[in-house]
Amino acid sequence: MKLEADTHAHTIASGHAYNTIREMAAAAAAKGLKAFALTEHAPMMPGSCQSFYFQNLDVVPRMMNGVRMLFGSELNIMDTNGKLDLPESVCRDLDIVIASMHKPCYGMEHSEKENTRAYIEVMKKPYVNIIGHPDDGRFPVDYEALVLAAKETGTLLEINNSSLRPKSARQCTRENSITLLELCKQYEVPVTTGSDAHMDVDAGNFCNVEEVLKYCDFPEELVVTTDFERLKSYLNLYKYGES
Repeated sequence: MKLEADTHAHTIASGHAYNTIREMAAAAAAKGLKAFALTEHAPMMPGSCQSFYFQNLDVVPRMMNGVRMLFGSELNIMDTNGKLDLPESVCRDLDIVIASMHKPCYGMEHSEKENTRAYIEVMKKPYVNIIGHPDDGRFPVDYEALVLAAKETGTLLEINNSSLRPKSARQCTRENSITLLELCKQYEVPVTTGSDAHMDVDAGNFCNVEEVLKYCDFPEELVVTTDFERLKSYLNLYKYGES
């Protein structure tokens, strides 16, 4: 299985990553990617950029080093009602939008039922393209309900390479990814792949993702990042912008 797109990565704009846009684009090209998304943390993540950063992204070239660049945000899910930290008016103008749970923004005190509700409410927002790292056991979730909601709303679920690192702070990620993939296979729900790179050496790094996809014998046709044409229909850029 050849993965040609990376839908989740960060630059220095996110505050805790270490490379520039140009450096990350060069690294993506060196990995042979055809498409690469830079999805900076939204404003409520400590140290990240503010809304003006996202509103000005139209000035950034969409082709660099022969790679199709996508620019967007990894929004923070703020509460169990699915509140996010950038308005819809900004998000619709972004190429790609991820929504994720992060400890500093969402907290750690919520139940499986509450977490599942938060994800489902977020997926109802048509400008949210991807649920980021839903594998994190620190935020327990009903995976069957999550997969069925993704199918109903046309939202992609992410298999996150960084989550699967041995030193990841996220918990039970391999077991949860396997559960998620088996349910996605059962219900024919597509997934996306994100490196979640915060350093150029990890741009397009899918070593852990590839291992778990192989372990699950996951069908290539359900991995949208194997073909950019397959991915396009899920992105705001093609929903609200380019044809």
